[in-house]
Amino acid sequence: MPVTVAALYHFTRFEDPAALRAPLLGLCEAHGVRGTLLLAREGINGTIAGPQSGVDTVLAHIRALPGCADLDVKFSAAATLPFHRTKVRLKNEIVTMGQPDIDPTDTGTYVAPAEWNALIADPATLLIDTRNDYEVAVGTFAGAVDPHTASFRDFPEWFRTHRDELLAGKARVAMFCTGGIRCEKATAFLKAEGVEDVFHLKGGILKYLEETSAQDSRWQGECFVFDERVAVGHGLGPGSHSLCRGCRMPVSPADRASPLYEEGVSCPHCHASRDTEAKARAAERHRQVTLAAERGEAHVGARYQD
Repeated sequence: MPVTVAALYHFTRFEDPAALRAPLLGLCEAHGVRGTLLLAREGINGTIAGPQSGVDTVLAHIRALPGCADLDVKFSAAATLPFHRTKVRLKNEIVTMGQPDIDPTDTGTYVAPAEWNALIADPATLLIDTRNDYEVAVGTFAGAVDPHTASFRDFPEWFRTHRDELLAGKARVAMFCTGGIRCEKATAFLKAEGVEDVFHLKGGILKYLEETSAQDSRWQGECFVFDERVAVGHGLGPGSHSLCRGCRMPVSPADRASPLYEEGVSCPHCHASRDTEAKARAAERHRQVTLAAERGEAHVGARYQD
């Protein structure tokens, strides 16, 4: 697979993130690198893809930014570019929790993938999946608590509401997410709430699936990713899920077998909520996308992210 995909984030202090935007965007465009990068005062976050040489050039530039020398990157590969555009956006937070007073650098303890199984197998460990509900539905670790949150912004309220019952009889808390950024910030939040023994999976699920064999794994299902691959499995190979173009939710093989699924139009999750006019527009868009693909062209309607 000729395309290199790099998922990255780093918490550091950027005094003027706006000044970093144009050079970074220009470098990506000059080297055929696509994807989305977020810049904020608290650091950088995003996923990019392109030729290996182009991705290496962009990563070298990022590592030269203030405080980013130790940037950690999760690599995978794809047959085609999973992004259709290049975007470098300015944000208040690189991962939005809505808790501006916490220090995202005062985090819990990193746990390497090789040590993760032993930690979460201990009955005294409370294991929390910090991702959104639709991501958890695609796959998660055995025994993990699902907060059933629609957004990471919901996590603080969920924890505060259920804190006593969650921590009862537990000696420590372990958390995880796709690439590590949400669970890292979640540990900073828990520490601000007075919980000291908190741990998070270094490199996230992606690093765990990359380094852990299926035979030794405690992971169940696939891992949702925010690009055209939709989901990956062990070894970061392509998963079995696709994307509903109506609601942008992951669609499993069972969902695609449902009579409520219509490719490019709707799926069992959104079939009842989309009116006839919306479905007609989607059907025409899908027809145009299909015709463009037959001509070997990319169609703007096929993009996952606008």
